[in-house]
Amino acid sequence: MSLETWELMSYVVTVVGLPLAIAVFLYEQRKERENEEEEVYQLLSDNYQDFLKVALANPDLRLFSVEGATSLNEDQKERQLIIFVMLTSLFERAYLLLFEDDMSPKQARRWNSWEDYILEWCSQPDFRANLPRLMHGEDPSFVRYVEHLVTANFPDIGQHSAVN
Repeated sequence: MSLETWELMSYVVTVVGLPLAIAVFLYEQRKERENEEEEVYQLLSDNYQDFLKVALANPDLRLFSVEGATSLNEDQKERQLIIFVMLTSLFERAYLLLFEDDMSPKQARRWNSWEDYILEWCSQPDFRANLPRLMHGEDPSFVRYVEHLVTANFPDIGQHSAVN
């Protein structure tokens, strides 16, 4: 091969190969990031399933009752609070790992399922009544987010949010 042929091949590699290599690298990076996000979402979902098992193992606390539990003894109140603390911690972790102000449609779909969980639990009177205590010491942006959800979705509370 002549020197001109080598120069032509070098030029082709530079013009075609380098941009192609960069494009493949960026595609692989994006795919890896999506896989990591999916793994985080799946781990959080598994944690929520584990939480539900704990909640189901305590039927006397009536955690899923829309009326709330009445006449709980001190032991039951303590167990209920501990379970609510576990749940709040899980919600905060999901918020910190999944929520962003500017989300892609896939990220928004993942987050919306967690927002649904939060709203479902905030609709439970016992959980909502414990929100001020549960939010103490949590991430400030998470607290603001929950305050917004409660005031926007439960107007019966009025201006005095159950989170404050």
